[in-house]
Amino acid sequence: MYIASIFLPIASSLCTGLLGRKLGVTGSNVVSVVYIFISIVIIIVISYEVVFSQSTVYVELWNWIESDILIVILIVVSQISFVVHRFILYLSAFTVGRGIGVLLYLLINFWYTRIQASKAAIQAITVNRVGDIFLSIGFIGCLWTYSGIDYGTSFSLSPYISTGSITFIGIMFIIGAISKSAQLEGPTPVSSILHAATLVTAGIYLLIRSSPILEYAPDSLICIIFVGQITTIFAASSGLFQNDMKRLIAYSTISQIGYLVIAVGMSQYSAALIHIASHAYFKALLFLSAGGVLHSISDEQDIRRLGGLIAQLPFTYTAIIVGSISLIAIFPISGYYSKDLILELAYSQYTYTGYQGYVIGILTAFMTAFYSIRLVCITFTGRPNASRQQYKHTQDQPVLVQVTFTLLAFISIFFGYISRDIMTGIGTDGLISSMCHRPESVTLIEAEFIPITMKLIPTVITIFSAILAFYLYTYGKKYIVYISSVRQGRAMIIFFNKNIRLGYVCSQTLDKGTSSISRIDTGVTTSYATYMLFATLSLSIITLF
Repeated sequence: MYIASIFLPIASSLCTGLLGRKLGVTGSNVVSVVYIFISIVIIIVISYEVVFSQSTVYVELWNWIESDILIVILIVVSQISFVVHRFILYLSAFTVGRGIGVLLYLLINFWYTRIQASKAAIQAITVNRVGDIFLSIGFIGCLWTYSGIDYGTSFSLSPYISTGSITFIGIMFIIGAISKSAQLEGPTPVSSILHAATLVTAGIYLLIRSSPILEYAPDSLICIIFVGQITTIFAASSGLFQNDMKRLIAYSTISQIGYLVIAVGMSQYSAALIHIASHAYFKALLFLSAGGVLHSISDEQDIRRLGGLIAQLPFTYTAIIVGSISLIAIFPISGYYSKDLILELAYSQYTYTGYQGYVIGILTAFMTAFYSIRLVCITFTGRPNASRQQYKHTQDQPVLVQVTFTLLAFISIFFGYISRDIMTGIGTDGLISSMCHRPESVTLIEAEFIPITMKLIPTVITIFSAILAFYLYTYGKKYIVYISSVRQGRAMIIFFNKNIRLGYVCSQTLDKGTSSISRIDTGVTTSYATYMLFATLSLSIITLF
């Protein structure tokens, strides 16, 4: 039964791929969804045994599931894959994670006639391969340092290994995690599972699972904190004035990943894990709701060309409201219990990096609330800007899609309250054996006794930002027009919309900087012989002197 949780998605992929013509579209859909649902049930049974009963799941030849963290990721991935299951053959195989680079390419490049989709697919597989190189170097470092790459050996020997070696391994894992969490384009259901449950959070899972190594590499943790701070503030500022609906939600994903990285850098792994789970559900809800809007109104993604959709799409409007409130973390929705916990833990560190993470987290929360409410106001309550023909054919989602929205909305509302004592806090039954904490890094108790003002500041600023965005884009549009017309306002909008020119600079210096080196590759044999002769002479001279 336990092995079936992994092999059922593989069987689903093979069955729909090989027998798709015999089964037909409906038969393939039913087979794939039923197999994924059975896999979810089995994983829930496994979670009870591993997390609450503290019983390792064994197969005949090796220990298979003994990590509490792995159970959380399995539950999230299988459930999100179940509710967004659309591209049957590819997504079934992608759920179980076999040949993930090729499947990622196929999923992103599903609309292969779109140039941007083809570019994104090539970029995705390239970025993942680069990350795999650094991960391989990290594994080689583990093999050299620990004489093995299994978790048990590495974790038990980490306290006795030199800090320099562990720091090197940690840096390699960080680079690998960055590549795995790269943001990717794709069809809306694919974007939903990528951003919510799988690749985007895969890097964070790698760091959490490697906590016994990172705990003995303090320099790596400092590096992780600064990467998280830069990521969250950069992504939030980039999303402030975005007009593409899916791109705006994608920037919010990057921002939330920044929160997760900050939590990992502060050694608050349980807080990062609960935010991974809560973020997965409301981000899947947001992406699917955005896809519902696009599908209903001629695939229009520019929110400036929408507006007034609250009358035509009331159910989708409700779903986006629930997802947005959970994203901006207003009590008592699930995002509040996870994101505010990270900010409280940052303040209770009583260190420079902790205070810095707290302040940057508050600024990010302000910007997140602003662009989330801006999206809702322009798209649903603003003045209609689409054509009469588009509104004439607009209709809300079918019943099955509404059931999916309802399920995700229900989990997005109640997950944080239900799981807060199970996944975080001193003395919790689960999620203890797979994480390593140094005694000085455990600040859950200190977080309970920080000043009440520091606990309320993030919520107050978030509510103020939401009210400000609602007023500006509902009653104060003249102020927006004025800001857009003056030179300073245009400069501010361009500053945020151009991503602080970082993308352009990286493209010119890093991506295209190798073009001069590529000219050496002439394909002429005599040129290669000259290079070999020059290298031989150089090595001989160095050896002699």
